[in-house]
Amino acid sequence: MKHRTGLILAAVGTGTFMSALDSSVVNATLPVISEAFGNDIATIEWVVTTYLLVVSGLLLSFGRLGDLRGHKRVYVLGFGIFIIASLLCGLAPSAGALVAARAVQAVGGATLFANSAAILTTNFPPERRGRTLGLQAMMTYLGLTTGPSLGGLLTSWLGWRSIFYINLPIGLLALALSLRFIPDDRPARQAEHFDLPGAAVFIAGLTMLLLVLNQGHVWGWLSPQAIGLFMIALALLSVFVVMERRVAAPMLDLSLFGRRLFSVATASAVLNYVCLYSITFLLPFYLIQGRGLGSAQTGLILTAQPLVMAVAAPISGALSDRVGSRVLSPLGMLILAFGLALLARLDAASSIGQVIVGLAVAGLGTGIFISPNTSALMGAAPRGRQGIASGILATARNAGMALGVGLAGAIYSSVLAAAPATDTALFTAIGAAFLVASAVGFVGTGVSAIRGA
Repeated sequence: MKHRTGLILAAVGTGTFMSALDSSVVNATLPVISEAFGNDIATIEWVVTTYLLVVSGLLLSFGRLGDLRGHKRVYVLGFGIFIIASLLCGLAPSAGALVAARAVQAVGGATLFANSAAILTTNFPPERRGRTLGLQAMMTYLGLTTGPSLGGLLTSWLGWRSIFYINLPIGLLALALSLRFIPDDRPARQAEHFDLPGAAVFIAGLTMLLLVLNQGHVWGWLSPQAIGLFMIALALLSVFVVMERRVAAPMLDLSLFGRRLFSVATASAVLNYVCLYSITFLLPFYLIQGRGLGSAQTGLILTAQPLVMAVAAPISGALSDRVGSRVLSPLGMLILAFGLALLARLDAASSIGQVIVGLAVAGLGTGIFISPNTSALMGAAPRGRQGIASGILATARNAGMALGVGLAGAIYSSVLAAAPATDTALFTAIGAAFLVASAVGFVGTGVSAIRGA
């Protein structure tokens, strides 16, 4: 039995890593792809943006489909889509074809993301949930954070198309493991139907909201385009809430948020990723533009955070199986906030050791926080709602990522524009953005502390 659950974890962990990796692996190769196709960076950026928007918009829908049709069935279908789309990405003859293939790949990625935690929660006993979800969270974050450096290495060795071809052998192996070892699950709510109108409104609203957060720094945050799209997004999401309250079988069971532990864990996850993606956005500016380091050196330094997190997450998860999340999750957020405060003190005279210490502290906080919080969120959802809970968790993560980059970018740009044109302006702007991110971390500590379990 233990051998079988280990193989289930291997199959789900691989799918989680692949779908997370492809959210970020293209970033480092954009200049190379731009040159290969003869397009400008603004056009090629849609290779990244399209994937993030499609994944984020579809997470809840595929989580709900897993509840209705079986998590294994939907998960395996997603693997097939992801593998085929990865091949199409590698063969793409133009930028437009690559963007289209990335959209299809994102459909598969959303399916994997939305059902992975549900599969683990339903196949592992509660006393092993924290450790198991800690390992899964570790794979998610390793995929997100190692993507840029891995993409750069593969591109320099084998060309940019290799970042997509590498998914084929790994994906086929994980697909075989999934088919063989993940048990077939019978949906608890076979009589319910999928809420297609609700899904369509939610996808439109969330996609518009994330598009504003992603492109606001390009359009201008107060531009008519940004404000108009933001208002439409809020209107659509408000309509979605009204619709879900009135249908017999809603896509999103809003009663889940009536459970304090579930709602607090969801809000905490959003705030955690706001903090994390402030680091992802800001530190390359500090290291490359401020300190004059190369991309390879920068990538190596940035690995300090995921390495510490990878060690801490499974340990914290195993500990949470015994003591719960009430202490561990707020403690992790508090340590993360202190790590951000350390990074806010960086200037031209700071040593690389100080950067690594700040990253390591942030990684430790993340590792302590993420496993207990994920376990608490999934444990708070009833068995028939594990898929939608998994989708909500993944949506919270992506929303936090977008908010983190948008917030850090807005503060960095505004402070840099207002500061005198001196050598210290960049460090002032980065420090201000990290201070705000640290404040978000302290707020997250307070939010996480009221979970009550």
